[in-house]
Amino acid sequence: MTEKEKIEGKGTRRETLPQGEETCEEGTKRVSRKKTKVGKEDLATLEKKLKAKEAEATDYLHTLKRLKADFENFKKRMVKEQTQFLEMASQNIIMQLLPILDNLERALEASRENKNPDNLLKGVEMVHSQLKGILEKEGLKIIDPLGEKFDPLRHEALMQVESDEHNEDTVVEVLLKGYLLKEKLLRPAAVKVSKRPPIDDSQ
Repeated sequence: MTEKEKIEGKGTRRETLPQGEETCEEGTKRVSRKKTKVGKEDLATLEKKLKAKEAEATDYLHTLKRLKADFENFKKRMVKEQTQFLEMASQNIIMQLLPILDNLERALEASRENKNPDNLLKGVEMVHSQLKGILEKEGLKIIDPLGEKFDPLRHEALMQVESDEHNEDTVVEVLLKGYLLKEKLLRPAAVKVSKRPPIDDSQ
C-alpha cells in the first residue's frame, strides 16, 4: 500500500463503537428526552400537592369562620345570661324589701291616725332592723370606726380636730358610716380625726 493510499484510507475509515454504546449526539438526545419526561412527572406531582394544600387551607378557613361564629354566639349567650342573673338578683332583693315597705307604710298610717310619735318611732325602728338584717344577710358590713386608729383604706378624713384626750390619728367622730360588701369596700366611713394641739412655747 502506497503512502497515498494509507492517507486516503485513514480519512475514509469509520470507527465503530463497542456494542451497547452510542454516539455522543444520540446519547444527549435520549438524556434530554428522559429529563423532559421526569420534569412532567414532577410538575404533575407538585400540582397534585398544591391542590391538596388549597383544599386543606379552605377547610381551615371554614373551620375558623365556624369557630368565630360560635364564639360570637357564646358571647351573646353569656351577656344574656348575665343580664338575666342580674335581673333575678334584683328581683330577689326587691321581694325581700317589700315587707319593709309595707311596715313603713303601716307605721306612717298609724302615726297619722293616733298622732302618737312613739308609734312612729317604733315602726321606724322595726323597719330599720328589718332592712339591716336583709342587707347583712346579703354580705353587707357596717364600718363604724369610732375610737379606732384612722385607716386610709377604709376611712375618709373630712376634718381634723385638736384633742388631748385621744392619740393622734384617732377617729373621734363618725360623720357617715362606711360599708363593705363581702369584704369589698362600697363606701368609706367619713370621719373626724384627732391631731395633737400645738405646743405652747410660752410656758
